[in-house]
Amino acid sequence: MEPVSLLRSRLESLLLVADEPTTATDFARLLDVSAVDVTETLTEIATEFSDRGMGFELREREGAWRLYTRRDNSETVEAKVLDGAQSRLSRAALETLAVIAYRQPVTRSQVAAIRGVNCDGVMRTLTLRGLIAEVGVTGEIGGAHLYATTELFLEQLGIESLEVLPNLAPLLPDVDQIDVP
Repeated sequence: MEPVSLLRSRLESLLLVADEPTTATDFARLLDVSAVDVTETLTEIATEFSDRGMGFELREREGAWRLYTRRDNSETVEAKVLDGAQSRLSRAALETLAVIAYRQPVTRSQVAAIRGVNCDGVMRTLTLRGLIAEVGVTGEIGGAHLYATTELFLEQLGIESLEVLPNLAPLLPDVDQIDVP
């Protein structure tokens, strides 16, 4: 078997330690090579991983690259992750997360109005776990913080985008129709 190139070896090492998707341009800057060479090598790696049926995949999304576990192995990976290594979300947290996922961006007050209970503590927990994040403020006087789900939320669900969520949104009121005290 032929040894891999130095560029490929370095890219594989960087992919293993990257904590977020990284663009070919960023890799090229770190490695002092062209972005074209990086993209060609990343594409080669991704194709090889796929063709060999490896336990992980190299995926490109919106111009950024990241290693993921193979989708076909999701049940096995989920069993390991849920095997006491991760505490489960409470029912209140799951409800709050669902409201945010379907109606984002939303304010705390809007989420509380939909759920019918104060959700400040739950929102803090979801923010600390990295499942939601502040994405701006409303244009109103006093500007309430707006929240949306994060990339980690999508990764934890094993989905590429919110469009693949079941169509429950019609069952929730529109955020503009919610009276907030």
